[in-house]
Amino acid sequence: MNARVRTARARALLLALVSFVCAGTAAGCASAEDRFSVVVTTNILGDITREIVGDEADVTVLMKPDADPHSFGLSAVQAAELENADLVVCNGLGLEENVLRHVAAARESGVATFAAGEAVDPLTFHAGEDGGPVEEAGEPDPHFWTDPDRVRKAAGLIADQVVEHVDGVSEKAVRDNAERYDGQLAELTAWMEKSFAALPEDRRALVTDHHVFGYLADRFDFRVIGAVIPSGTTLASPSSSDLRSLTQAMEEAGVRTVFADSSQPTRLAEVLSQEMGGDVDVVELYSESLTEKGRGAGTYLELMRANTSAMTKSLTRD
Repeated sequence: MNARVRTARARALLLALVSFVCAGTAAGCASAEDRFSVVVTTNILGDITREIVGDEADVTVLMKPDADPHSFGLSAVQAAELENADLVVCNGLGLEENVLRHVAAARESGVATFAAGEAVDPLTFHAGEDGGPVEEAGEPDPHFWTDPDRVRKAAGLIADQVVEHVDGVSEKAVRDNAERYDGQLAELTAWMEKSFAALPEDRRALVTDHHVFGYLADRFDFRVIGAVIPSGTTLASPSSSDLRSLTQAMEEAGVRTVFADSSQPTRLAEVLSQEMGGDVDVVELYSESLTEKGRGAGTYLELMRANTSAMTKSLTRD
């Protein structure tokens, strides 16, 4: 008996027990069909998935608002939710460093899993113009959501996965949701292009707290000068030589702005500012996590619009 069959039989037995209990107790118990679910690891992908699924199934997002995808972990209950899901959507490419082993365990038990980052033509990390090392140079970059065109592709593929693996959903409803959201993403891309078009060539240079905007730079013709943390993860830390190389590159490029993730302390960016005599602006962006609703980046669309506005404003400042 293969793992998928065992999982299916176990779920059927569980649903039968729930139905039996519900029949003898309160009438408010959920039906068996209501238990079909999609579990998503990161909150950015969670928002995208909810737009596509709509009311057709339950969507559980494991990563809380304002969390760091590189470091958040799961409770025993959340790990169990993964293995009882009909579909698990993750970013992959090593982003959810403490969670992907649980995703692998769910896949091995027979749960359908989809790694969005692996399916959207991922880019690889490379050294910035400062010439400093990037620890993951040559490895896939997981931060694909900074390119809205790749998100459009991921959203369509998520819709395919939902239709294929989540029983009881209306294919028409899911496809309609996906088409509507695709239109919103297309509008986002056009607006970003128009916003960034106002930036002259010599202002299209990025320095960030860690290497997170490679996809945005590739899509909208920015130069990546370097990063305070020479890595694609916030769990690394810079050396004094890394900071010296970066400050020299910034001086040569005339860059005076460092973009730091809003969910992380800006201490390292402030240290870089001190290295350059304080003549550096530290601008916070929502680079890796959504916020609570109403706090600036409650959805993916809000996140991208807020970042674009902050970037264009700071990079045009004299």
